[in-house]
Amino acid sequence: MLRIACFLTLLLAATIYAMRKGGGPERAMAIILIAMLAADRLLHLTVPPRFEALDPGHLAIDIAAAAATLLLALAAHRFWPLIAAALQMLPLLAHVSRAVDVSVHPIAYLSMQVAASWLLPPLLVLGTWRHRKRLQFCGSDRSWRDLWQRSNPNMRGQ
Repeated sequence: MLRIACFLTLLLAATIYAMRKGGGPERAMAIILIAMLAADRLLHLTVPPRFEALDPGHLAIDIAAAAATLLLALAAHRFWPLIAAALQMLPLLAHVSRAVDVSVHPIAYLSMQVAASWLLPPLLVLGTWRHRKRLQFCGSDRSWRDLWQRSNPNMRGQ
């Protein structure tokens, strides 16, 4: 129980910092993390946590979180969301491992699902801190990539 309280405190501090001081990508990641937590809490209100077999509820949450973080990594003008996207893929590997080898111990399955999530709040804090440093140094910090910009502006209409 203490481990969960520590994680929730770390997550709360990171998301508040990102929402107050971060740019668009930092705020988007904070929203993704809050949505994951809310979905997890709602899931546990209706279904007790069980790790003896493939957990479809957590699989759905992890797929949604990985997709959202991957989209963030593609759209953000930052490096850290790429790391976050890679970390969000690790729980999916846990689900694949469970589906392929049902003899995986339930504690190992649980650990594989949640271990990477401990790295996301510190990564968000670091990303927000770096954003603040760039603002102090440069006066601005572009949040999003120009996804629809032509690679060669001289190639108009071709």
